[in-house]
Amino acid sequence: MLAPLVTRYPMVALVAVIVEQATRIEELAAANEMLTAKLAGLEHLYSRNSKNSSMPPSGDDAPGKTPPPPSAKPGGQGRKRGKQPGAAGTHLEFRVRPDAREDRYPEGACGCGADLADAVDRGIVDSYQQHEIPEVSVKVTQYDMHTVTCGCGRTHTATRPEGARPGKVGYGPNLQAFAVYLMVVQHLPTHRCVALLEALTGAKPSPGFVHGMLARVAGLLGEVDKRIRALITLAYAVCCEETPLRVGPRTPKPGRKKAEKYLLVACTDLYTHYLLGDRDLDTFKASVLAEIAGTDTVIVHDRYQNYDSAELGEFIHQLCTQHLLRDLAGAGEVYPDAQWPAQIADALRGLIHEANRARRDGRTAIDEQVKTELTQRFRDGVLVGLSDTTNHGSRPGERKTRLLLEVLRDRTADVLRFADDLRVPPTSNQAERDLRPAKLQQNISGRLTSDKRTQDRYTIRGYISTAVKHGAGAINVLRDALTGKPWMPPDPVPA
Repeated sequence: MLAPLVTRYPMVALVAVIVEQATRIEELAAANEMLTAKLAGLEHLYSRNSKNSSMPPSGDDAPGKTPPPPSAKPGGQGRKRGKQPGAAGTHLEFRVRPDAREDRYPEGACGCGADLADAVDRGIVDSYQQHEIPEVSVKVTQYDMHTVTCGCGRTHTATRPEGARPGKVGYGPNLQAFAVYLMVVQHLPTHRCVALLEALTGAKPSPGFVHGMLARVAGLLGEVDKRIRALITLAYAVCCEETPLRVGPRTPKPGRKKAEKYLLVACTDLYTHYLLGDRDLDTFKASVLAEIAGTDTVIVHDRYQNYDSAELGEFIHQLCTQHLLRDLAGAGEVYPDAQWPAQIADALRGLIHEANRARRDGRTAIDEQVKTELTQRFRDGVLVGLSDTTNHGSRPGERKTRLLLEVLRDRTADVLRFADDLRVPPTSNQAERDLRPAKLQQNISGRLTSDKRTQDRYTIRGYISTAVKHGAGAINVLRDALTGKPWMPPDPVPA
């Protein structure tokens, strides 16, 4: 093999060629190792979806993404389209006492030439009820306020109607409430809100007037906002979540990668409170959490580090099991041959199911034997996982998996608190639901220009959300606020 090389090159030159080739091989090997690691990282990134990470479902069908597998259903059957068995049905019922009645008779002439108006009435043979709304059109009413003089000499002047503003003309509280509802609840941008109001009512308020309603209504809700915040601090368990919002200038502040804010929510099944700020401790200290610290209230959250900060205070925690299950699904993809990710996830789902069933049946606790068996399966799975992942590894996803297992081991009480206390929800899904409108608004309207107006928007949103959770109507409570009588959440019912 060396004879041809020896013939072509002197020995010294041959050694130089070999050294050069060895160096080149080392360079290629290093480049190959780097590209292999980069490819593994990209494949891991593209494999992230709504089932194995916190990505929203809207990103599952993005180019290059690996879609999540279909959810497994009990008995191997997927959910069919339409109404599900046991779900409450709805229908348009025939009312015994309609709002109005109208008799209808045949018109025209009979075949014999007689006018049917003179025919003999034989009674009702068919009845039909039509549910309809009246045609909407803006109505201008002039209110003339009179002054009168009493016999005693005192004078009295009539007040303006509810919701009237200074000046000679203005829009009434119904139209104002409708405009705010469209912007805050239905996420319509200002100009589209104006266009819809004109199409439905004939009124065409200016975009400036409509947008200014946010500041006006939020200014009327100061006391309500404080009361909602106070009532949340009295709750037994509070769900917390945060999401980024594109707000303000497009250029990031110095030291930041993105020009965005964060919207924090603290909520229960009866109350909702929002705070716009950053994802930093200063914002968390300004939130409801600062008043919960050191109390017996349980906070349900996604393990973001600020919830565990000593600077924020001491809390009783419930780690969101929905986030844990997503991370366990990701761990199963990093270790496809391992059984422990599925074992931990199945045990966790089993405990959630038992807790939900116990609440549904009116029981105060899970069956102790079932809880013990599922908890032991959970702990055993965690121990096996820790023995399989003795370090943080080098492949994408290995470090995250190891950290997850350490959390499941070191914070078992915070993971399974819901199984010991049925008053604690296992997930922060209520907070996710209360934040979903913010994500929807971003998809519709894009970047919001003002921090102050955005906080106004979510002060109003928290007021409406709390009222709706109590069974009140969104338009009604907005009108109440605009007429100076904002709806107030009632005192909590003692447990």
